[in-house]
Amino acid sequence: MVIKLVVREYTLNVVSAYAPHAGLDEEVKRRFWKGLDEIVRQVLPYEKLLIGEDFNGHIGASTGGYGEVHGGFGFGERNGGGTSLLDFAKAFGLVIANSSFPKRKEHLVTFQNAVAKTQIDYLLLRRCDSELRKDCKVIPSETLMTQHRLLVLDVGISLKRRKRIARGKPRIRWGALTKDKAQELECRLSAMGAWRSSGDTNTMWSATADCIRESAREVLGVSTGVSSGHKKDWWWNEVVEMPSSVNGDENNNLENRVENGVAAPGVGVTYETLRTHQDQFQRTQSHATPNKSI
Repeated sequence: MVIKLVVREYTLNVVSAYAPHAGLDEEVKRRFWKGLDEIVRQVLPYEKLLIGEDFNGHIGASTGGYGEVHGGFGFGERNGGGTSLLDFAKAFGLVIANSSFPKRKEHLVTFQNAVAKTQIDYLLLRRCDSELRKDCKVIPSETLMTQHRLLVLDVGISLKRRKRIARGKPRIRWGALTKDKAQELECRLSAMGAWRSSGDTNTMWSATADCIRESAREVLGVSTGVSSGHKKDWWWNEVVEMPSSVNGDENNNLENRVENGVAAPGVGVTYETLRTHQDQFQRTQSHATPNKSI
């Protein structure tokens, strides 16, 4: 059985298999290894591969000539099934994860019955992905069946942080309008002659608005539309800044600070915010058209 997992830029192929028992015919074992070979060859080189299987073989406690595959922390004595597993792993550039970490015996034994304790369940991954393995051990208290024990592999996958693409609608820099640029804009609008357009109201309005926008883009420029995130620093001035640098006993009494004009930073910010909003409201009211009674 093969499961393909996609995690961001990683593609992980998880293969689960079950090897024939030691007493079965050699032709059955040959077909098993041939089928497993075909599955592994289908996995692309840049994808991750993890094989978990009951191989019914013993790889032994020592490396014994398979140092690039065997980590040197196995269990028991090697047999023919274990040698076949080591040859398979060597051919495909794999490493046996549960032989790569020094563990106590109870954390190496994967199969136990009344007669013997053995290591026949293994987890394999590509040698080039060895940095993914963080730990691998048997959980003695957990049993999947009456005799097999749970084999756990800790895998660490580092995900690259995606950069946020700044998106915004380009806007005319009306804030850059000065007296000189206003005169330049006036000259451009007069020369374009959009004010002499004819037709219905909507047509005349569209022509005039397009004329103004085109001239403003040339004179004032266009922003990217991406905010810098500092939209509310207009209230920071010397009144707010002054209390931050004042030390001493005079700051211990809020009433004295307010009476003497030395307010706490939070009070100063609140005061400047309210004052600015009040000024904006008064300017709006001064330009508003008075209501007419009928």
